Amino acid sequence: MWGTAPSPTAEYAAEVFRKDGVKKILVPGSGYGRNTRIFSEAGFEVTGIEISDTACEMAREYDPQSRTHNGSVLDMPSALDQYDAIYCYNVLHLFREKERKLCLQQCADRVKNNGLLYFTVFSDREPSFGKGQEVEKNTFESRPGRPVHYFTEAELLDYFKGFEIIESGITEDPENHGEGPHTHVLLYILARKPR
Repeated sequence: MWGTAPSPTAEYAAEVFRKDGVKKILVPGSGYGRNTRIFSEAGFEVTGIEISDTACEMAREYDPQSRTHNGSVLDMPSALDQYDAIYCYNVLHLFREKERKLCLQQCADRVKNNGLLYFTVFSDREPSFGKGQEVEKNTFESRPGRPVHYFTEAELLDYFKGFEIIESGITEDPENHGEGPHTHVLLYILARKPR
């Protein structure tokens, strides 16, 4: 649906992880492997977790070097390893507040002390901001049961207040998934879990 090219944020995260000596990466919401493959091809040991059966099957074909678990980012199996880093692309904003915090906690529980977390989320500068029914502050449903939250920079920093913030900011991410080429305006954050 999104093609095979990885997000530029995955390319950036791979470079950051390499410089930090990362070996094992967890990718929550790994989809069909378009963003895991860049990590596995760079020599990282990659595990993805994805709720869609179809996407898991596609990922195993497209990126056979990565391990793909079929499951929810809100209930990650305790059997999953501890990871040196987490790359979470455009997943956190797909939930209401309680689930967003649970998702982040699940990720924090899976990363080692001193490990890295790289997250991207929709920002309140995203062109679709404000479209649909507002179900929580800055959270809109363009279709019933499909919430999208639009983060402010201050809010994203607050979510990661228990971590060491290394870098954060705005990035533009071009995409084409059937609606024609367009650009998402994302917030990103790179943080380190305390020792």
